[in-house]
Amino acid sequence: MSAMKLLVGTLRLWEVGRQVAFSSLTPGQECSGLRKTFWTAMRAVRTRADHQKLGHCITMGRIMRPDDANVAGNVHGGTILKMIEEAGAIISTRHCNSQNGERCVAALARVERTDFLSPMCIGEVAHVSAEITYTSKHSVEVQVHVMSENILTGTKKLTNKATLWYVPLSLKNVDKVLEVPPIVYLRQDQEEEGRKRYEAQKLERMETKWRNGDIVQPVLNPEPNTVSYSQSSLIHLVGPSDCTLHGFVHGGVTMKLMDEVAGIVAARHCKTNIVTASVDAINFHDKIRKGCVITISGRMTFTSNKSMEIEVLVDADPVVDNSQKRYRAASAFFTYVSLNQEGKPMPVPQLVPETEDEKKRFEEGKGRYLQMKAKRQGHTEPQP
Repeated sequence: MSAMKLLVGTLRLWEVGRQVAFSSLTPGQECSGLRKTFWTAMRAVRTRADHQKLGHCITMGRIMRPDDANVAGNVHGGTILKMIEEAGAIISTRHCNSQNGERCVAALARVERTDFLSPMCIGEVAHVSAEITYTSKHSVEVQVHVMSENILTGTKKLTNKATLWYVPLSLKNVDKVLEVPPIVYLRQDQEEEGRKRYEAQKLERMETKWRNGDIVQPVLNPEPNTVSYSQSSLIHLVGPSDCTLHGFVHGGVTMKLMDEVAGIVAARHCKTNIVTASVDAINFHDKIRKGCVITISGRMTFTSNKSMEIEVLVDADPVVDNSQKRYRAASAFFTYVSLNQEGKPMPVPQLVPETEDEKKRFEEGKGRYLQMKAKRQGHTEPQP
C-alpha cells in the first residue's frame, strides 16, 4: 500500500468517525456499532502503517531497458526474477537486523511457483512491492507483487506474484543460522496460515534436495525434437559483481542465469519467439561462493500442445578450494510458451524422449502439467 493510498484511507476513516461523533443520533446500539467499526478499521490502518515504519513493506521500481528484453521486446523472465529477489533480500535482511543482536544477511532458500501473468515490454516501468507475511524461528516468508506501468497511457497491470523464503546467516559465521524477530499479524488466522505454508515448503525442499543428482551430458549429432537436440549449458565464473558484500552469489543472479539457459533450450526446440510462462519452485540447496565456476544446465522434460517444461540444474565447482568437491547448488523447472507474430501462444513441436530416463522425466512432467491445469480450472469454476 503506497503512502498516498494510506493517507487517503485514513482521511476517509476519519470522516466516518467525525460523522459518527457529531451526528444527531442518540447514544444507542447503532451509534455504538459505527464507532466500534470505525476504531477497528483505524487500528488496522495503524498496524499497516507500523509495518511500513518497521520495514515490513518495501516498494521498488525502474524502467525496462532494451538490454532487459529479448529481440521481440518482451522483458526476460530472469530480469523480473532478479528484481523480485532484490526486493525480498532487502526487506528480509532489514527485518532480521531490526533488533539488537548479532548482525546477519538474509540468504534466499526457496522461491515458490511463480506465474508470469502478463508480458512486460521495453519502456514500461516495473513496480515491485514486497511484504513480510510470516516468520518462523529461523526463516522469513516474503510475498512480492510486480506491476507494469505504461507511462504514456498510465495503464497498470499485475504481471507477477511470488513467494520467497529467506534464512538469516551470521556475518561472523555464514554457516550459522540466526533466529528471526517475530512480526505482528493483522489477523489471528494469518499466523496459522503462514505456519501451514512453512511446513509445506519445508517438506518439499527436503524431498527435492537430492532428487536431481544426475548431470546433463552432451550428445553428438542429435536428432531434432529430442532432448539432446535442445539441451544447453552455460559456464560462468562467479565474480565480485555477482555477489553480496560477504562473498556469496545473489539468489537473483542465479535465477537470471537459470532463466537464460531455459530460454535457450526453448528457443532451440521451437525456433520461435518464446517467453517464460511460469517457474516451478526454485530450491537453493547450498550457497555459491565468489570464485566458484558454476555450470547451469537445461534440458527439456515435457511438452504439451502449447507449452514446454525445462529442467534447470546449477552445479558449483570451487576451483580455488581443493577441500570441497563439485556440488548441486540449485534446481528448478521452467515453463515456456511459443508466441506468434501477434504475441499469441502457438503450438510447439512435440518432444521425442528416447532413453528410459527421458521417458520417465516426460511422464513426471506430464503429471505436474495435469496437476497444475486441474488446479487452475478449479480456481476458475464458478462458485455454486
